[in-house]
Amino acid sequence: MKLAIPTKGDKGLEDFVSDVFGKAETFTILEIANSSIVNVEVVRNPAASYKHGSGPIVVKMLTDMKVKAVAAKEFGLGASTLLEQNKIKKLKIKAKIPVKEAVQNIIKELKEQA
Repeated sequence: MKLAIPTKGDKGLEDFVSDVFGKAETFTILEIANSSIVNVEVVRNPAASYKHGSGPIVVKMLTDMKVKAVAAKEFGLGASTLLEQNKIKKLKIKAKIPVKEAVQNIIKELKEQA
């Protein structure tokens, strides 16, 4: 499964979860297989500086990257609707925590749902 987390910089697992989704500086993209992280990639958000309309651009980028789930503190209405239309699962996480901690919580939660 490919998971995207809005982040504050380019430190990957050592970075912190952004408190915004559409205007996050970067996204840390993680590939998870058998409850383990198998790949980590950091991508710049092309819409980070937009005043309006960043959500659709972010969702298109994530869809093009074949992301299957996103985890964030909150999602705007437009982005939320587009994520649902593109069948991308939304997961709620706390902002300002390390990405590594957020991913461990998500993996634990997904195991419990299985």
